Amino acid sequence: MSGYEFERECRTAQSESYIIELDDEEVGRVDLHFSASVAYATLCVAESLTAEDVREVVAEIDERLVLTTDPFREDFVVTVWTGRESAVYSDEDFEDEDDDKEEDDEEHEGNGRRGG
Repeated sequence: MSGYEFERECRTAQSESYIIELDDEEVGRVDLHFSASVAYATLCVAESLTAEDVREVVAEIDERLVLTTDPFREDFVVTVWTGRESAVYSDEDFEDEDDDKEEDDEEHEGNGRRGG
């Protein structure tokens, strides 16, 4: 057993997203999409993972996530990105900016023409 854990973030009829952890530390994420005959994955892993580690993660994803969902798939295509997480954004992050913009707009109401 490799020790990788997969925590599902979301699921739709044709896709799933998982956080990948090793020893309680987040080491990546995978987004899976299932078509009629092919399963696709976008795998984002930490820079600290070696090429061998990445192959092991891909094998675990195939065995534990893909084959349990689509055992008759014809192919499994994985695109791997290596890097670090720089940020996570949600609507809540932009609500404060929108509120500030609305306040600025209210302060500058008018027709856009200078009085004279």
